Amino acid sequence: MTEQAHTRALINAGLIDPATGRRSRGAVLIRGGRIAGVLDEARPATPEGAEVVDCGGALVAPGVIDMRAFLGEPGAEYRETLKTASRAAAAGGVTTLVSAPETSPPVDSPATVDFIRRRARDNAVVRVAPAAALTRGLEGRELAEYGLLLEAGAVAFTDGARSVASPRVMRMALAYARNFDALVMHHTEDADLTGDGVATEGELASRMGLPSAPREAETIMLERDLRLVRMTGGRYHAAMITHAQSVELIRQAKDEGLPVTCGVSINHLALNENDIAGYRTFFKLRPPLRAEEDRLALLEALEEGVIDVIVSDHNPQDVEAKRLPFPEAAPGAIGLETLLPVAVRLASSGAASLQRILDALTARPAGLLGFDRGRLVPGLAADLVVIDTEAAWIYRRDAIRSRCKNTPFDGGRMEGMVLRTIVNGQDVFVAAGETAA
Repeated sequence: MTEQAHTRALINAGLIDPATGRRSRGAVLIRGGRIAGVLDEARPATPEGAEVVDCGGALVAPGVIDMRAFLGEPGAEYRETLKTASRAAAAGGVTTLVSAPETSPPVDSPATVDFIRRRARDNAVVRVAPAAALTRGLEGRELAEYGLLLEAGAVAFTDGARSVASPRVMRMALAYARNFDALVMHHTEDADLTGDGVATEGELASRMGLPSAPREAETIMLERDLRLVRMTGGRYHAAMITHAQSVELIRQAKDEGLPVTCGVSINHLALNENDIAGYRTFFKLRPPLRAEEDRLALLEALEEGVIDVIVSDHNPQDVEAKRLPFPEAAPGAIGLETLLPVAVRLASSGAASLQRILDALTARPAGLLGFDRGRLVPGLAADLVVIDTEAAWIYRRDAIRSRCKNTPFDGGRMEGMVLRTIVNGQDVFVAAGETAA
């Protein structure tokens, strides 16, 4: 095939790129899987034979990079496979998934990293970037072989939803990772203090008779980690913070110049603890949903840039695990298809600016992980999403692409419909009715 046959033009689009501040009418040229040009002309002259896609005024933005997704494969394919997760991601405008290492076996060896990469290459329609275990077996006692895991293709180190209880081990992890300029992503929760808590300690949990955990289970672990960062200089990312006290700790660390970043889940930005009323287990998360004032503090911190990234925290659970009394039900919710639409809904409501939200979904995670994407810049990989931010629609259970259906947004009104998702210049999702011009 000729070079012209590989050329595509997304025309008549609203271009938005938070990394460069671009917000204009224009077009994007794609050639050989890379962005060949970003033009301020909505209907430019295109190379002969190029495929032309008229976006009809919809936004073209960098594809979403989700830094926290639990995918199941290998070992829990009944919950989710790389194939089903990637198709759900594509429908939600997610072009890169960072997979958590909580699989069976865990991702603590180069062979398992290689297995995930090969399986993703053969079965996934979006990019899958495996995060490797921080400690062997995710047990928090011995460090994994970071150098070998990086050579195999790991992009960061984390024990997923488990925290490293030992300060000594965590100090060694940060110091060891610093030698490779590797990112440590840590789940900030003191499991001993949380105990069997399933709701945030306070009036609501007491009224519902639920075992509760204090917010301090998060801040104690976070404050310890930040002190260890001061000692070691290692790159540290708090995987998810969930309340105002944690925001202040991160703000202080950044003001001090520490190499610290943090994420927040879309669930904690959009929902609060009142949503568990009625003992609805699809709203049972870990960490649990917080008070409304905490949610508002997270949104403010996101807008200020104190919070760096937004994640789906995609965690599929089957019906048997959720159809139990609230204290016994498994925590977690799926989120790949709703991450971007719920984020756009927050922007539409004025809770945060669209530019800042997209920055936290694209350029910021790309920068943290060293990816050659996440911006509308010539030469970078053409991982893009076309989204109609004005379209409202209902998220219905029968349309869910994930293998499990445990969503807190079932029947919810979404704002922002993904029309097309592009990975490496090729369509991996096209909404019904969308065609090339």
